[in-house]
Amino acid sequence: MKNIRQELHVIFGTGPVGLTLAEQLEAAGKQVRLVNRSGKGQAPAGVELVAGDALQSDVVRNLCQGAATVYHCANVSYEQQVAIIPRLQESIIEGVAPTGAKLIVTDTLYMYGQTHGQVMKERSPNAAITRKGQMRARVAEAYLTAHREGKVRIALGRAADFFGPRVLNSALGDRVFPAALAGKSIQLLGNIDLPHCYSYIGDVARGLALLGEHDEALGRVWHVPVVTPVVTQRDMAQLIGKTLGKPVHIQAFPKLAIQALGLFNPFMHEFVEMFYQYTEPQIVDASAIEQAFGLHATPLDEAIHATVQWYQEQQVNV
Repeated sequence: MKNIRQELHVIFGTGPVGLTLAEQLEAAGKQVRLVNRSGKGQAPAGVELVAGDALQSDVVRNLCQGAATVYHCANVSYEQQVAIIPRLQESIIEGVAPTGAKLIVTDTLYMYGQTHGQVMKERSPNAAITRKGQMRARVAEAYLTAHREGKVRIALGRAADFFGPRVLNSALGDRVFPAALAGKSIQLLGNIDLPHCYSYIGDVARGLALLGEHDEALGRVWHVPVVTPVVTQRDMAQLIGKTLGKPVHIQAFPKLAIQALGLFNPFMHEFVEMFYQYTEPQIVDASAIEQAFGLHATPLDEAIHATVQWYQEQQVNV
Protein backbone atom coordinates (compact mmCIF):
# COMPACT_ATOMS: atom_id res chain seq x y z
CA MET A 1 0.00 0.00 0.00
CA LYS A 2 1.33 3.44 -0.94
CA ASN A 3 2.49 5.63 1.93
CA ILE A 4 0.47 8.82 1.41
CA ARG A 5 2.82 10.70 3.75
CA GLN A 6 5.35 10.41 0.93
CA GLU A 7 2.88 11.88 -1.57
CA LEU A 8 3.73 15.55 -1.97
CA HIS A 9 0.98 18.09 -2.65
CA VAL A 10 2.08 21.64 -3.53
CA ILE A 11 -0.25 24.63 -3.10
CA PHE A 12 0.50 28.04 -4.60
CA GLY A 13 -1.23 30.75 -2.59
CA THR A 14 -1.84 31.26 1.11
CA GLY A 15 -5.21 32.98 0.96
CA PRO A 16 -8.32 31.37 2.45
CA VAL A 17 -8.53 28.68 -0.26
CA GLY A 18 -4.87 27.68 -0.06
CA LEU A 19 -4.79 27.57 3.74
CA THR A 20 -8.05 25.65 4.05
CA LEU A 21 -6.97 23.18 1.39
CA ALA A 22 -3.59 22.71 3.11
CA GLU A 23 -5.34 22.01 6.38
CA GLN A 24 -7.60 19.41 4.80
CA LEU A 25 -4.82 17.66 2.86
CA GLU A 26 -2.59 17.50 5.95
CA ALA A 27 -5.47 16.04 7.97
CA ALA A 28 -5.83 13.39 5.25
CA GLY A 29 -2.20 12.41 5.79
CA LYS A 30 -0.61 14.10 2.78
CA GLN A 31 2.75 15.87 2.74
CA VAL A 32 1.81 19.48 2.00
CA ARG A 33 3.96 22.37 0.80
CA LEU A 34 2.47 25.87 0.74
CA VAL A 35 4.11 28.51 -1.43
CA ASN A 36 3.83 32.29 -1.35
CA ARG A 37 6.17 35.10 -2.36
CA SER A 38 7.53 35.83 1.11
CA GLY A 39 7.56 32.41 2.73
CA LYS A 40 5.89 34.05 5.72
CA GLY A 41 2.48 33.47 7.25
CA GLN A 42 0.54 31.23 9.58
CA ALA A 43 0.60 27.78 8.00
CA PRO A 44 -1.55 24.99 9.46
CA ALA A 45 0.27 22.64 11.80
CA GLY A 46 2.35 20.06 9.95
CA VAL A 47 2.40 22.04 6.68
CA GLU A 48 5.62 23.34 5.12
CA LEU A 49 5.58 27.00 4.05
CA VAL A 50 8.23 28.20 1.59
CA ALA A 51 8.97 31.30 -0.45
CA GLY A 52 8.57 31.14 -4.20
CA ASP A 53 7.53 33.45 -7.03
CA ALA A 54 4.87 31.67 -9.10
CA LEU A 55 5.56 34.11 -11.94
CA GLN A 56 8.90 32.37 -12.50
CA SER A 57 8.41 29.01 -14.18
CA ASP A 58 11.80 27.68 -13.06
CA VAL A 59 10.86 28.40 -9.44
CA VAL A 60 7.55 26.61 -9.95
CA ARG A 61 9.33 23.63 -11.50
CA ASN A 62 11.86 23.33 -8.67
CA LEU A 63 9.21 23.55 -5.95
CA CYS A 64 6.99 20.96 -7.65
CA GLN A 65 9.60 18.27 -8.24
CA GLY A 66 8.21 14.98 -6.97
CA ALA A 67 4.70 16.34 -6.42
CA ALA A 68 1.67 14.20 -7.14
CA THR A 69 -0.65 17.19 -7.42
CA VAL A 70 -0.21 20.95 -7.65
CA TYR A 71 -3.01 23.37 -6.73
CA HIS A 72 -3.10 26.89 -8.14
CA CYS A 73 -4.85 28.93 -5.44
CA ALA A 74 -2.78 32.09 -5.87
CA ASN A 75 -4.42 35.43 -6.52
CA VAL A 76 -3.36 39.05 -6.97
CA SER A 77 -4.89 42.39 -6.06
CA TYR A 78 -8.09 43.10 -7.96
CA GLU A 79 -6.67 46.01 -9.94
CA GLN A 80 -3.77 43.85 -11.18
CA GLN A 81 -5.71 40.77 -12.21
CA VAL A 82 -6.11 41.45 -15.93
CA ALA A 83 -2.37 41.98 -16.31
CA ILE A 84 -1.00 39.37 -13.90
CA ILE A 85 -3.32 36.34 -13.94
CA PRO A 86 -2.49 35.33 -17.55
CA ARG A 87 1.20 35.51 -16.67
CA LEU A 88 0.59 33.30 -13.63
CA GLN A 89 -1.24 30.79 -15.81
CA GLU A 90 1.60 30.60 -18.31
CA SER A 91 4.30 30.32 -15.65
CA ILE A 92 2.50 27.64 -13.67
CA ILE A 93 1.77 25.52 -16.77
CA GLU A 94 5.39 25.79 -17.91
CA GLY A 95 6.68 25.00 -14.43
CA VAL A 96 4.39 22.07 -13.64
CA ALA A 97 4.58 20.41 -17.08
CA PRO A 98 8.09 18.89 -16.69
CA THR A 99 7.23 17.43 -13.27
CA GLY A 100 4.35 15.21 -14.44
CA ALA A 101 2.15 16.40 -11.56
CA LYS A 102 -1.56 16.99 -11.93
CA LEU A 103 -2.64 20.63 -11.81
CA ILE A 104 -5.87 21.72 -10.12
CA VAL A 105 -6.86 25.35 -10.68
CA THR A 106 -9.15 27.54 -8.59
CA ASP A 107 -11.46 29.45 -10.92
CA THR A 108 -14.31 31.97 -10.89
CA LEU A 109 -17.65 32.46 -12.65
CA TYR A 110 -16.59 35.67 -14.38
CA MET A 111 -16.31 34.17 -17.87
CA TYR A 112 -20.05 33.44 -18.04
CA GLY A 113 -20.84 37.17 -17.96
CA GLN A 114 -24.37 38.42 -17.49
CA THR A 115 -26.76 35.46 -17.50
CA HIS A 116 -30.00 37.40 -16.89
CA GLY A 117 -30.92 34.81 -14.30
CA GLN A 118 -30.13 31.72 -16.36
CA VAL A 119 -28.56 28.89 -14.38
CA MET A 120 -24.78 28.70 -14.79
CA LYS A 121 -23.58 25.22 -15.77
CA GLU A 122 -20.13 23.99 -16.70
CA ARG A 123 -21.17 23.97 -20.36
CA SER A 124 -22.62 27.52 -20.25
CA PRO A 125 -21.07 29.77 -22.92
CA ASN A 126 -18.29 32.22 -22.12
CA ALA A 127 -20.30 35.37 -22.79
CA ALA A 128 -18.48 37.95 -20.67
CA ILE A 129 -18.11 41.48 -21.98
CA THR A 130 -16.10 42.74 -19.00
CA ARG A 131 -12.30 42.93 -19.09
CA LYS A 132 -11.90 40.55 -16.17
CA GLY A 133 -14.50 38.13 -17.51
CA GLN A 134 -12.93 37.95 -20.95
CA MET A 135 -9.50 37.50 -19.41
CA ARG A 136 -10.79 34.62 -17.27
CA ALA A 137 -12.31 32.97 -20.35
CA ARG A 138 -9.00 33.16 -22.23
CA VAL A 139 -7.05 31.81 -19.26
CA ALA A 140 -9.48 28.92 -18.72
CA GLU A 141 -9.29 27.95 -22.39
CA ALA A 142 -5.49 28.03 -22.24
CA TYR A 143 -5.54 25.58 -19.33
CA LEU A 144 -7.89 23.21 -21.14
CA THR A 145 -5.83 23.48 -24.32
CA ALA A 146 -2.70 22.52 -22.36
CA HIS A 147 -4.56 19.43 -21.14
CA ARG A 148 -5.83 18.48 -24.61
CA GLU A 149 -2.33 18.82 -26.04
CA GLY A 150 -0.95 16.50 -23.36
CA LYS A 151 1.23 19.15 -21.78
CA VAL A 152 -0.26 19.03 -18.26
CA ARG A 153 -3.13 17.08 -16.74
CA ILE A 154 -5.53 19.77 -15.53
CA ALA A 155 -8.93 20.29 -13.92
CA LEU A 156 -10.59 23.59 -13.05
CA GLY A 157 -12.77 24.08 -9.97
CA ARG A 158 -15.11 27.08 -10.23
CA ALA A 159 -16.66 28.61 -7.14
CA ALA A 160 -19.33 31.20 -6.43
CA ASP A 161 -18.79 34.02 -3.90
CA PHE A 162 -16.76 32.66 -0.98
CA PHE A 163 -17.68 32.84 2.67
CA GLY A 164 -16.37 31.07 5.74
CA PRO A 165 -13.40 31.03 8.12
CA ARG A 166 -10.40 33.02 6.85
CA VAL A 167 -12.53 34.72 4.15
CA LEU A 168 -12.17 38.48 4.53
CA ASN A 169 -12.07 40.05 1.06
CA SER A 170 -15.48 38.92 -0.13
CA ALA A 171 -18.98 40.30 -0.54
CA LEU A 172 -19.82 38.06 2.42
CA GLY A 173 -16.64 38.69 4.37
CA ASP A 174 -15.22 41.44 6.54
CA ARG A 175 -17.92 43.97 5.63
CA VAL A 176 -20.55 41.61 7.00
CA PHE A 177 -19.59 39.36 9.90
CA PRO A 178 -17.61 41.80 12.11
CA ALA A 179 -20.36 44.41 11.80
CA ALA A 180 -23.04 41.84 12.63
CA LEU A 181 -21.10 40.77 15.71
CA ALA A 182 -20.72 44.41 16.79
CA GLY A 183 -24.42 45.17 16.31
CA LYS A 184 -23.70 47.55 13.42
CA SER A 185 -25.19 47.57 9.92
CA ILE A 186 -23.68 45.06 7.52
CA GLN A 187 -22.83 46.17 3.98
CA LEU A 188 -24.44 44.26 1.12
CA LEU A 189 -24.56 45.00 -2.60
CA GLY A 190 -27.19 45.80 -5.19
CA ASN A 191 -30.55 44.05 -5.06
CA ILE A 192 -30.40 41.99 -1.88
CA ASP A 193 -33.61 40.08 -2.66
CA LEU A 194 -32.34 38.24 -5.74
CA PRO A 195 -31.22 34.59 -5.61
CA HIS A 196 -27.46 34.47 -5.12
CA CYS A 197 -25.29 31.38 -4.81
CA TYR A 198 -22.41 31.14 -2.33
CA SER A 199 -19.61 28.63 -1.88
CA TYR A 200 -18.50 27.78 1.65
CA ILE A 201 -14.71 27.86 1.81
CA GLY A 202 -14.49 24.38 3.31
CA ASP A 203 -16.45 23.01 0.35
CA VAL A 204 -14.24 24.85 -2.14
CA ALA A 205 -11.19 23.19 -0.62
CA ARG A 206 -12.87 19.78 -0.48
CA GLY A 207 -13.82 20.14 -4.13
CA LEU A 208 -10.27 20.97 -5.22
CA ALA A 209 -8.83 18.11 -3.19
CA LEU A 210 -11.35 15.71 -4.71
CA LEU A 211 -10.49 16.81 -8.26
CA GLY A 212 -6.87 16.10 -7.47
CA GLU A 213 -7.71 12.59 -6.30
CA HIS A 214 -9.62 11.42 -9.37
CA ASP A 215 -8.00 11.14 -12.79
CA GLU A 216 -11.46 10.97 -14.34
CA ALA A 217 -12.01 14.57 -13.19
CA LEU A 218 -9.18 15.85 -15.37
CA GLY A 219 -9.58 17.73 -18.62
CA ARG A 220 -12.68 19.71 -17.77
CA VAL A 221 -14.34 22.38 -15.66
CA TRP A 222 -16.24 21.55 -12.47
CA HIS A 223 -18.42 23.72 -10.28
CA VAL A 224 -17.52 23.13 -6.64
CA PRO A 225 -20.49 22.95 -4.25
CA VAL A 226 -22.75 25.91 -3.58
CA VAL A 227 -25.00 26.19 -0.56
CA THR A 228 -28.50 24.84 -1.04
CA PRO A 229 -31.22 25.85 -1.33
CA VAL A 230 -30.32 29.03 -3.21
CA VAL A 231 -30.75 32.04 -0.93
CA THR A 232 -30.74 35.81 -1.23
CA GLN A 233 -28.39 38.24 0.44
CA ARG A 234 -31.24 39.18 2.79
CA ASP A 235 -31.72 35.51 3.65
CA MET A 236 -28.04 35.24 4.54
CA ALA A 237 -28.29 38.29 6.78
CA GLN A 238 -31.28 36.80 8.57
CA LEU A 239 -29.50 33.46 9.03
CA ILE A 240 -26.48 35.25 10.49
CA GLY A 241 -28.83 37.05 12.85
CA LYS A 242 -30.44 33.75 13.84
CA THR A 243 -27.01 32.32 14.66
CA LEU A 244 -26.14 35.40 16.72
CA GLY A 245 -29.54 35.53 18.39
CA LYS A 246 -30.12 39.16 17.44
CA PRO A 247 -31.37 41.12 14.42
CA VAL A 248 -28.88 42.09 11.72
CA HIS A 249 -29.31 45.51 10.14
CA ILE A 250 -28.52 45.96 6.46
CA GLN A 251 -27.02 48.78 4.44
CA ALA A 252 -27.36 47.98 0.72
CA PHE A 253 -24.99 49.77 -1.66
CA PRO A 254 -26.25 50.59 -5.20
CA LYS A 255 -23.92 50.74 -8.19
CA LEU A 256 -23.77 54.53 -8.03
CA ALA A 257 -22.25 54.33 -4.54
CA ILE A 258 -19.61 51.88 -5.74
CA GLN A 259 -18.77 54.17 -8.67
CA ALA A 260 -18.34 57.07 -6.26
CA LEU A 261 -16.08 55.02 -3.99
CA GLY A 262 -14.12 53.97 -7.06
CA LEU A 263 -12.96 57.56 -7.54
CA PHE A 264 -10.73 57.09 -4.50
CA ASN A 265 -10.38 53.31 -4.11
CA PRO A 266 -8.63 51.19 -6.80
CA PHE A 267 -10.46 48.02 -5.74
CA MET A 268 -13.88 49.65 -6.02
CA HIS A 269 -12.92 51.22 -9.35
CA GLU A 270 -12.14 47.77 -10.75
CA PHE A 271 -15.20 46.23 -9.11
CA VAL A 272 -17.72 48.46 -10.92
CA GLU A 273 -17.71 46.37 -14.12
CA MET A 274 -18.55 43.23 -12.12
CA PHE A 275 -21.45 44.82 -10.23
CA TYR A 276 -23.95 43.09 -12.52
CA GLN A 277 -23.50 40.04 -10.28
CA TYR A 278 -25.62 41.86 -7.69
CA THR A 279 -28.30 43.20 -10.03
CA GLU A 280 -29.37 39.87 -11.54
CA PRO A 281 -29.87 36.39 -10.09
CA GLN A 282 -26.63 34.43 -9.71
CA ILE A 283 -27.61 30.76 -9.79
CA VAL A 284 -25.02 28.00 -10.11
CA ASP A 285 -25.64 24.34 -10.88
CA ALA A 286 -23.06 22.26 -8.99
CA SER A 287 -24.83 18.94 -9.43
CA ALA A 288 -22.14 17.43 -11.69
CA ILE A 289 -19.53 17.08 -8.94
CA GLU A 290 -22.17 15.71 -6.59
CA GLN A 291 -23.38 13.11 -9.08
CA ALA A 292 -19.86 12.09 -10.16
CA PHE A 293 -18.15 11.97 -6.78
CA GLY A 294 -20.83 12.34 -4.10
CA LEU A 295 -19.59 15.74 -2.90
CA HIS A 296 -22.36 17.66 -1.11
CA ALA A 297 -22.36 21.20 0.22
CA THR A 298 -22.00 21.72 3.95
CA PRO A 299 -25.43 22.46 5.50
CA LEU A 300 -25.90 26.23 5.47
CA ASP A 301 -26.62 26.64 9.18
CA GLU A 302 -23.47 24.67 10.00
CA ALA A 303 -21.40 26.77 7.59
CA ILE A 304 -22.68 30.06 9.02
CA HIS A 305 -22.11 28.87 12.58
CA ALA A 306 -18.48 27.95 11.77
CA THR A 307 -17.96 31.33 10.08
CA VAL A 308 -19.40 33.31 12.98
CA GLN A 309 -17.30 31.32 15.44
CA TRP A 310 -14.12 32.03 13.47
CA TYR A 311 -14.80 35.76 13.35
CA GLN A 312 -15.53 35.76 17.08
CA GLU A 313 -12.21 34.04 17.75
CA GLN A 314 -10.26 36.36 15.47
CA GLN A 315 -11.91 39.50 16.82
CA VAL A 316 -11.81 41.16 13.40
CA ASN A 317 -12.57 44.86 13.82
CA VAL A 318 -15.28 46.68 11.88
